[in-house]
Amino acid sequence: MVRPCYCPLFADDASLATALFQALCSQVSGETVYLDVPENNPAAVTLAREAGMKEVFGCAKMYYGPAPRLPENEIFGVTTFELG
Repeated sequence: MVRPCYCPLFADDASLATALFQALCSQVSGETVYLDVPENNPAAVTLAREAGMKEVFGCAKMYYGPAPRLPENEIFGVTTFELG
């Protein structure tokens, strides 16, 4: 079940992320879909472009102190802008 929300897209690799994204999109046919793609994951940017998506607005991550260690290549859609 997919519900209207801003939710993350995490996957082990690009092919799994694409499969998950397509499966989720198939459940909301005719609805506008947004995916907040982190630009530091080139595979995520490619996924969005291949889905025919375009940038609506951009934003930057900022940290107070050192940046946390994250599995950047597994993040295809960010959780929330407020939490990074």
